[in-house]
Amino acid sequence: MAVQEPTRLQSYVGFDTITRQIEQKLLKRGFQFNVILVGQTGLGKSTLLNTLFASHLLDSKARLEVDEPIRQTTEIQSVSHIVQENNVTLRLNIVDTPGFGDLVNNEGCWDSIIKYIKDQHSSYLRKELTAMRDRHIQDTRIHACLYFIAPTGHALKPIDTIVMKRLSEIVNVIPVIAKSDSLTLEEREVFKQRIRAELAHHKIRLYPFDSEDLDESEVQLNEYIRNMAPFAVVGSERSVIINGKTVRGRKNRWGIVNVEDEAHCEFNYLRNFLTRTHLQDLIETTAQIHYEAFRSKQLLALKESSANKQQAQNA
Repeated sequence: MAVQEPTRLQSYVGFDTITRQIEQKLLKRGFQFNVILVGQTGLGKSTLLNTLFASHLLDSKARLEVDEPIRQTTEIQSVSHIVQENNVTLRLNIVDTPGFGDLVNNEGCWDSIIKYIKDQHSSYLRKELTAMRDRHIQDTRIHACLYFIAPTGHALKPIDTIVMKRLSEIVNVIPVIAKSDSLTLEEREVFKQRIRAELAHHKIRLYPFDSEDLDESEVQLNEYIRNMAPFAVVGSERSVIINGKTVRGRKNRWGIVNVEDEAHCEFNYLRNFLTRTHLQDLIETTAQIHYEAFRSKQLLALKESSANKQQAQNA
């Protein structure tokens, strides 16, 4: 089929305003973004999330209270916030996983996380298949998984490779090296190279993904991000003064870490990636790749079950 050349208009019609019409409807409806935080206690998950969105959304609790028993299983805790920036409203759902990887024997500690993510897909599918479904189905599907790696400087723990492998099959996984200021810049780079080598060895497919509809600049950006991951980050809700300027940072005995200084850590790169360049793609990838794979599998299983039932009745 030959490519049709566009017809030249003789005067202004006005359908080029459709983008503004779409924008107005989307702004009125608002946007939904769901993120899950996975990592051991004390890696600064809450602090980093609060730093990313420049708000106190989660209470930081690096250590259990003295009289609080150690969790024997991984718990799922969800909290929702509505955040606004200019005229854009974002409904942010944050899912934390306290207790993950905190025991001596962590066998199966990821099961509840996998189940929770799949349950959100299942819930969305049920609503989608309802005869009188809602016009706008509430979306609780997880759009991004921030996986926190301890800054050991050596290699990934066995639990890290197992869990990231399992998670990458159902959700967009974004690995971060937590509290990276505990490593020197040389140690950090060596650690990142080892992690990338292990991820490649175990064939763990991390977000972002490339597709045919991306242009050259988008492909290059994705390649740049993959080459940078895992992001070596530092989070802080505290303000410190550097050269008379107030910034978010951490004051140590040997100096001050400026969270937003790219010479100190890669927080800026992670924030830009998550919120400024790939937020919409994270949402679309969840729907078009992860949820679609789940949906197809469930409907095929339903069809097969129905066929088997019909055969049994006819026998």
